[in-house]
Amino acid sequence: QVQVVESGGGWVQAGGSLRLSCAASGTIFSASTMGWYRQAPGKQRELVATVSSGGTINYADSVKGRFTISRDNAKNTVYLQMSSLTPEDTAVYYCNTKIGIISSWGKGTLVTVSS
Repeated sequence: QVQVVESGGGWVQAGGSLRLSCAASGTIFSASTMGWYRQAPGKQRELVATVSSGGTINYADSVKGRFTISRDNAKNTVYLQMSSLTPEDTAVYYCNTKIGIISSWGKGTLVTVSS
């Protein structure tokens, strides 16, 4: 069974930084596409960033230049370094692991950015 566990959320002032971590188990991590998504109150879940097994990275336009996704296959972990945070980044951040047609989600970690 695939398990996905996010950590690192919290409260930060606007302009600050946070690093989220996501550990996945029960899957072939190195062969998986890993992604971060977020859902703000009253809004749909949206893509933040993904990194493929081959290292191809994709960012949402809203986070380009501010967020960095990276993966450590030795630790089965993907990271999201977030900087220059704004209140609009406030959301529950979810980690996703996908291999083939199998997609698994974590329970999310809350990021709150105050102005």
